[in-house]
Amino acid sequence: MINVIVSSDPRYQINRGLVQTSVMTVLQQHGVAGNVEVEVNIVGDRKMHEINRQYRGIDQTTDVLSFPFEDPSTPTLQHIPRVGFVAAPDNVLRLGCILISYPQALEDAASDNKPVEDEISFLVEHGTTHLLGIHHD
Repeated sequence: MINVIVSSDPRYQINRGLVQTSVMTVLQQHGVAGNVEVEVNIVGDRKMHEINRQYRGIDQTTDVLSFPFEDPSTPTLQHIPRVGFVAAPDNVLRLGCILISYPQALEDAASDNKPVEDEISFLVEHGTTHLLGIHHD
């Protein structure tokens, strides 16, 4: 079972079903099945700016951030072995968390002349691929 936990600031009207479908589509495209959990949070620019500065050292907002619980594509130093997470006793693979800035999604959608729901769906799919360890250059 794929469980998508969606939380949003109450100021932002989002289609939770579309967010869940966007995550499930990417997972199915990449053959991910079983007991899987992904969290998606829709936040404002102030929160996104703060998190981007804290975790990436970039002092500005952004449209999407992904925080995988384990990133298999991250290189390790030869003298430091990779340490995986202990398997959860409930056998649920928790991939991680995706943050989306609603104001940035709204701005991007307006500049591309498309509905904000389409932009949020795109950002959720983009974030989900990052949780799977698929990164762009």
